Amino acid sequence: MERLNRMYILAPSLLAADFTKLGEQIKETESAGAQYLHIDVMDGVFVPSISFGMPLIQSIRPASGQFFDVHLMIVDPEKYIEEFVRCGADGITFHLEAAKDPWAVINKIHQCGAKAGISIKPGTALEQVFPYLSQIEMVLIMSVEPGFGGQTFIPKSYERIRRMREYIDANGLCVKIEVDGGVGKKNIREVMRAGGDVFVAGSGVFRKNSISHNISKFREAFEEGLTGSTDGKNGKE
Repeated sequence: MERLNRMYILAPSLLAADFTKLGEQIKETESAGAQYLHIDVMDGVFVPSISFGMPLIQSIRPASGQFFDVHLMIVDPEKYIEEFVRCGADGITFHLEAAKDPWAVINKIHQCGAKAGISIKPGTALEQVFPYLSQIEMVLIMSVEPGFGGQTFIPKSYERIRRMREYIDANGLCVKIEVDGGVGKKNIREVMRAGGDVFVAGSGVFRKNSISHNISKFREAFEEGLTGSTDGKNGKE
C-alpha cells in the first residue's frame, strides 16, 4: 500500500553538537534544510545519562524556526509537559515504559498545544503501543538502547519499523514513524525502505564533514525515496 503525501524529515540530534558553537550549528542545520531539531532530555533515572533541560530549550528557541522535537527519557513525564511547551517544545515524545498513565500524558501534551509522540525501547513489544496510535502524531522506534549517543543501529529494528508501518497503513492511521539511534548516511535508505518518516541523526549530521554537506547527503536520499529510486544505493560518498 503506497503512502499518500509522503514526506521525509531529518531531525539532527543536539547530543552530537559542539556546544562551544551551538547557536551557529543550529542555524546551519536549519539553513541546510533540516526541518526538525531533536532534543533529548535524560534524567539519570529512566536512563543512566543526564542531558538537557528546560533552560537550554528556552535559550535556543529564539535562534531557530525549526520544529523542536523534544524526546523525554524521564520518569513521570506528565509532571513536566506544561513547562517544556512553555520553553519552546513543538512536539513532546515520552516513553511508554516511563508513563503510569499514557492517556493522561497524551491528553496533557495536546492540552498544552503540542504534538504528542510515544517512544518504545528495542525490547518493548510493538503491540503495547498500538492502542495509542490513533491519538498521537508520532511513534518513535528506538533502534538503540536509550541513554547514550553514538551507538550502532540494532539490525532487528528494520523489521520492527516494517511491522509498525504495516499496522499504521492497514488501519489508515495518520501517525509518523520516527527512528532514533545509529541512523546515518550509510543506512538511511534502508531505514526509509523499512517505513520510517522522521530520522534522528547525531554523528551523521555533526561529525566528519561540514553540517551542510552531511545534511545534503540525507536530502539526496530523501529525494531518491520520493522518486522511488533508492534501490541499489549504498549510501557511500
